[in-house]
Amino acid sequence: MTTKTRFAPSPTGFLHVGGARTALYSWLHARANKGEFVLRIEDTDLERSSQEACDAILDGMQWLGLTWDEGPYYQTKRFDRYNEIIAQMLEQGTAYKCYCSRERIETLRDEQAARGEKQKYDGCCRNLAPRDTDEPFVVRFKNPLEGSVVFDDHVRGRIEFANEELDDLIIARSEGTPTYNFCVVVDDWDMGITCVVRGEDHINNTPRQINILKALGAPIPEYAHVSMILGDDGAKLSKRHGAVSVMQYRDDGYLPEALLNYLVRLGWSHGDQEIFTLDEMKQLFKLSDINKAPSAFNTEKLLWLNQHYIKSLAPEYVASHLQWHMDEQKIDTSNGPALAEVVTALSERAKTLKELAASSRYFYEDFSEFDEAQAKKHLRGVALEPLKLVQQKIAALSEWTQEAIHQAIEDTATELEVGMGKVGMPLRVAVTGAGQSPGLDLTLFLIGKARSEQRISKAIEFVADRINS
Repeated sequence: MTTKTRFAPSPTGFLHVGGARTALYSWLHARANKGEFVLRIEDTDLERSSQEACDAILDGMQWLGLTWDEGPYYQTKRFDRYNEIIAQMLEQGTAYKCYCSRERIETLRDEQAARGEKQKYDGCCRNLAPRDTDEPFVVRFKNPLEGSVVFDDHVRGRIEFANEELDDLIIARSEGTPTYNFCVVVDDWDMGITCVVRGEDHINNTPRQINILKALGAPIPEYAHVSMILGDDGAKLSKRHGAVSVMQYRDDGYLPEALLNYLVRLGWSHGDQEIFTLDEMKQLFKLSDINKAPSAFNTEKLLWLNQHYIKSLAPEYVASHLQWHMDEQKIDTSNGPALAEVVTALSERAKTLKELAASSRYFYEDFSEFDEAQAKKHLRGVALEPLKLVQQKIAALSEWTQEAIHQAIEDTATELEVGMGKVGMPLRVAVTGAGQSPGLDLTLFLIGKARSEQRISKAIEFVADRINS
C-alpha cells in the first residue's frame, strides 16, 4: 500500500513554525517511503478563515520547498460530499438529529460541572423517532456507548480512550454546515490518507474520528502526534519569542535550508548529526525517532545553521535568495559585481541574508559620508601620502585583477617604508566608507577600478580639508 500523508492547516493565520515542522515531518514520512503528500486547506471556519492567510500558507510551503503531490484541496468546496455522507449516516442510524436548545445544553453543562462530572451531551435525542417539524436541529454522531478506542501512535505508543468518556459529537451545525472533526474524517477517507501526522493538541480528536471512520466502514490511518514547540524560557512559543511566522524568517534573512534543518532536529534526531541535507532527511527520517518531549526553540542555534548554509551552499543559489533582500533594501544590483561574487566575499561575515545585503551596499552604491569613527581614526593627515601613492599605482594598472591590486598596495607600503596597515586601513575606509570589509584586493576588485579611484579621490579631499581646517 502506498504511503500517503497530508498537511491540513486552517487559514486563520500565517504558517507558524509549529505547523511548518508538522508539515515537514509529514512530507518526510511520505518521501522516505516513496509515497505521496497531500496539501489540504481546512477552511470550514468561515468567520476566521481568509484568503490572505491561505496565500501566506501556500507561500510558506513553497518557500520551504515542501512540494505537494495533490491539492491544495479546500473543504469549503466539498460541502456536497460531506452532506451526502451525513444523509447516509442519518439513514443508517449512525447519526441522529438533535433538537436540544442551546439553553438546555448550557443548563446541562452547568449541572454536570456542579456535580463534578465531565461535561458532555446526555443523549437526550439519541433514540427519538424522526420528527416532522421545522424546529432547528444539529446532527450528532451516535458514538458507541461501550468498549474503547485503541491506537498505536508512532510517537507516543499505545493510547486508549473509553467510549463512555466520549461525546455524541456534532457533525453538522443547525445552519447545515459540517463540523471540523467530521470533515477531516471524510477527507482522510476520500483522499486515501494512510498516516496522519499532527500536533499533540489533536490527540483528543483522534478517538472520535476513529469511531466515525469505523461507522463509515473506512480504513483507519496510522497516527503520529508530535509535541509542541516551546520558547527558550519554557513557555509555549509565541510572538514574544521572536519570529514565529515562516515568512518572517524569510524576511529576517534565513535560508529555507537552515530553517528546515533546524525544524527537523527540533524533536527528531539521527545520532549526533546536526547538519542534514534534504536528501539525507528523506533517507534517514523515521516517525518512531521523534521525541515525545516538547522541544525548546533556540534562535542562536538557528543563526549558526543559517551562517553554515550561507557559507556552504552554492554562491549562485544563495544569491538567488539574497536578491530579494537587495530589492527590499532598495539596492540596485544592476551596476556592480555579480551577486554570487559578493556572496563569496561576504559569506564568512554574515549570519543572515538581511545582514549580508546591508553590508554589501558599498559594492553597488556610492556613499555620501564616511563612518565618523573610522574616518576620525584612519583618515588623518598621515594617511594623505599613502592614499595619493596607492591611487597612482592603482590608476597605472593595465589589468584589474586581485593579484595586481594586492601588489599595488604592497608596493605602496614598501616604497613609503610603513606597515601594510598604514596603507590598508585608510584605503579600506576610503573605498567602503567604513572599517570592515573582505580582503582589500578582493574588495577593490569587486568595487571596480573607476569607482575605486573616484572614492580614493574623495578620501584624499576629505583628509586635505581636515588638515586645512
